[in-house]
Amino acid sequence: MVLGNGLLYPLLGFASCVAFIYMSIGDLRFHFRGPKTDFIKRNETQFYVDGKPFYVNGWNSYWLMDQAVEEFSRPRVRAMLQAGAKMGLSVCRTWAFNDGAYNALQVSPGRFNERVFQALDRVIAEAKQSGIRLIFSLVNNLQPFGGKTQYVKWAWEEGVGLSSSNDSFFFDPSIRSYFKTFLQAILTRKNSITGIEYRDDPTIFAWELMNEPRCMSDPSGDTLHDWIEEMSRFVKAIDKNHLVTVGLEGFYGSTSPEKLNVNPADWASVLGSDFIRNSKISTLDFASVHIYPDHWILDEGIDGKLKFISKWVHSHIKDGDEVLKKPVLFTEFGLSNKNKNFKLSHRDEAYKIVFDIIYESARRQRSGAGALAWQFMVAGMEEYGDDFSIVPWEREETFKLITQQSCRLASLRQGKDPSKQTMEEMC
Repeated sequence: MVLGNGLLYPLLGFASCVAFIYMSIGDLRFHFRGPKTDFIKRNETQFYVDGKPFYVNGWNSYWLMDQAVEEFSRPRVRAMLQAGAKMGLSVCRTWAFNDGAYNALQVSPGRFNERVFQALDRVIAEAKQSGIRLIFSLVNNLQPFGGKTQYVKWAWEEGVGLSSSNDSFFFDPSIRSYFKTFLQAILTRKNSITGIEYRDDPTIFAWELMNEPRCMSDPSGDTLHDWIEEMSRFVKAIDKNHLVTVGLEGFYGSTSPEKLNVNPADWASVLGSDFIRNSKISTLDFASVHIYPDHWILDEGIDGKLKFISKWVHSHIKDGDEVLKKPVLFTEFGLSNKNKNFKLSHRDEAYKIVFDIIYESARRQRSGAGALAWQFMVAGMEEYGDDFSIVPWEREETFKLITQQSCRLASLRQGKDPSKQTMEEMC
């Protein structure tokens, strides 16, 4: 799920929004800060840190770097990260890319805007201060913030591109070289605030190679699979500390014929991605999955979409348990407010289904490692939003669901049994 840039808001109006946020969440009783002394590691289907399992209740705020560039909008970054910490959230997924667009990080192949890089430095420093870990996505499959389209355009303009097709991003040697140059720059960047190279900073939970990769020109999946293998090996050669994932939506491909009936429709198997095949790659530490029944099964009502969510989550956790032997992280999920007869309670139901399945898997020490909602914002950011966006503390029922999940997962890490005590006692 990706959005374009929005317009910036006046300083006075935004300052009042930030003040409201702090007042509205200042009395939260639950505030957990996990240890930030070591990197997250994996032991088969479990994430670990400091010798204990690590479970993810998190969210997406793709806009953090973008908002950290300008001085007047930077408070939004701190407000969101501190709000996440006060809800007991542990991980935020965000963009570590902006290719050739407004406030571009990468202006042209291998050329970077230091001012924007310093904004990304600030995001890491603020996350560290708030006790939040970050998943950094490294390029977009779609056009917002440049994406693979921009890379192909650069190669075409320089006269070295093999094709004007966006999918040449995956197979053109020149474009692969461009992307490796970008990876090298990101991984070895020395934070101007903390003085720590990104590859040495445990604030970063993981690197995600691409947001929702698809290579529709090769439905066999070979082209995308080769790209994933090459890029994940490249990242691991430079950075031996961090976890790596792909950014897949979770669609099953031709190598898993027994799973094709789990896909939302036939079209999902010919997008060039192949969940089980791709996720088996040895240089990937965990599998990533998205959940968007609104975009995938348009002819279903709310009951059908909720049933799909349950089936989709259960299926991928089973893959992690029995086939991949890796954690499965649902890195985007949400329910659109554009559904016919939409009610806010429908979104709560969708969240609860995901949270309950994740908790049950975590309780049994299986591969369901956590989930990250798409997307959270602070008040006054409507132009950065979409039909999935929420300001979570504005609705009591949603806020309670999120914080309860944080409490339940924290209780597992702390060795408590939530069936023997109330949520109030735990938190």
